[in-house]
Amino acid sequence: MGDAIGTQAPKAHMKNSSEEEKRPSAITVLIADDHPIFRKGLRQVIETDSQLRLLAEASDGEATIAYLAELKPAVAVLDIDMPGKDGFAVADYVRAHDLPIKIIFLTMHADEQIFNTALDAGVKGYVLKDDAVSGLIKAIRAVAGGENYISPDLATFLVRRSNQAAALARRKPALASLTPTEQRVLKMIADYKTSREIADELHISFRTVERHRANICEKLDLKGSHALLKFASEHRSQL
Repeated sequence: MGDAIGTQAPKAHMKNSSEEEKRPSAITVLIADDHPIFRKGLRQVIETDSQLRLLAEASDGEATIAYLAELKPAVAVLDIDMPGKDGFAVADYVRAHDLPIKIIFLTMHADEQIFNTALDAGVKGYVLKDDAVSGLIKAIRAVAGGENYISPDLATFLVRRSNQAAALARRKPALASLTPTEQRVLKMIADYKTSREIADELHISFRTVERHRANICEKLDLKGSHALLKFASEHRSQL
């Protein structure tokens, strides 16, 4: 569980109330990594900035989720590889429960597929561990302010992702004609959500979802029972 304490006692890693009162406008942060020495280094980096406040730290995915559910920090800095639930599972939990938490992956993985999957999962920051000292505070400030932050060494991944999205837009110009709701439904289909799950998440009827699906197929000229799912899954990173 979370650094030698259970998920039933997340307050054990919280700063005391007097410290909180001194910095009411600070950006609240949670860090999660299964290496205690690395977590100590992250804690020291965060504590150099008076506008950041570390609420908690965890060493596994289950503890991380427990802390996020109770403390709701503004930013969660997560390793991808953790015992139990990994960083992606935590990101899925945050998105599924609509928590107002911005996620940064701090990882050794300089892998384009993992990078794209992270962005598809709603991750707002992707920082290589080699860049932690120089980039972590920049990343936290950026995502807390509504921006994305990517390690400079991964800029080519981002450019390629943007180019692929632009190429898809040229091949399927009708994508621009989709309504905001249709765009959201298409992205949820790319996440392999069923019509029932989409209806529940968007608080609309099953029939309305089916109508949106039919409209998307008509606009994008997709024919066949599985054409929409195939298109959405193949182009998930460009939608």
